Amino acid sequence: MNFNDLIAKVTSCGKQRLAVAAAADDAVLEAVNEAQKMGIVEATLVGDEPAIRKMAAEIGMDLSACRIIHEPDNAAAAHIAVKLAHDGEADMYMKGLLDTKTFLKSILDKEVGLRTGQTLSHVAVFQVKGIEQLLFLTDVAFITYPTLEDKVHIIENTVAVAHACGVECPKVAPLAAVEVVNPKMPCTTDADELRKMNAEGKITGCVIDGPLSMDIAIDPEAAAHKGAQDRPAAGHADILLFPNIESGNICYKTLVHTADCENGCILTGTKVPAILTSRSDSFKTKVNSIALAAVVAARMNEQ
Repeated sequence: MNFNDLIAKVTSCGKQRLAVAAAADDAVLEAVNEAQKMGIVEATLVGDEPAIRKMAAEIGMDLSACRIIHEPDNAAAAHIAVKLAHDGEADMYMKGLLDTKTFLKSILDKEVGLRTGQTLSHVAVFQVKGIEQLLFLTDVAFITYPTLEDKVHIIENTVAVAHACGVECPKVAPLAAVEVVNPKMPCTTDADELRKMNAEGKITGCVIDGPLSMDIAIDPEAAAHKGAQDRPAAGHADILLFPNIESGNICYKTLVHTADCENGCILTGTKVPAILTSRSDSFKTKVNSIALAAVVAARMNEQ
């Protein structure tokens, strides 16, 4: 499976409605333009209308299919855009020329935000050359030091994303430096507890196998060399659950900057998928993130 499969999947479901906060951002507009050409989204652009129109003209973007709401103040634009999602007028919510703090503040707004009562977490989906399955990395950007309870919610959020992407029973690998339980390494005891909760039916829709080291989780040959080939997720893990934000973020950036890969990212646990990209993200990453959000939104709308 790859991102082309995801785009084909969402195209078959029909266009999803995208609200962009502070949309006067040329990189974001380029990605939205591409997503519109692919038939993935129909967009509402909230922000400084003259600036949006100027940037769109510069990149050759046809705005005739877009709804534009003029609001030059970025925080106010975020309030308007998130309210569209809150009120059911948008299926996805995307950050434009807006600092992350303001974007997250709009999501957490008690009146018009996207709170659901669930823990919010970040999912980065990677298509890596040499690995046949998509990899769902979590959490690499939002929850800093997840507790055992946080990890349960992170898994639940990520399993829902994997299901939307067509992975019926994802294999979850709670990662550690070793593949055995060591009481001196709390992440291994957490991993074992998560495995037990899954076996007892307290976490469903997936198979949890941990603790696992990274090589055993994603490399069948390494798993065989270490005698772990019979473990449920060995060599073929779909979801990589990191013990903390440092390990997750380091892995994420190592893949982005050294591997032959594509990726897309969304924030989950929200009323609709939230697309939280940065200006340093590539054009392809932004488009993939929109496609990923659209697949998840289509699945949420079916339920």
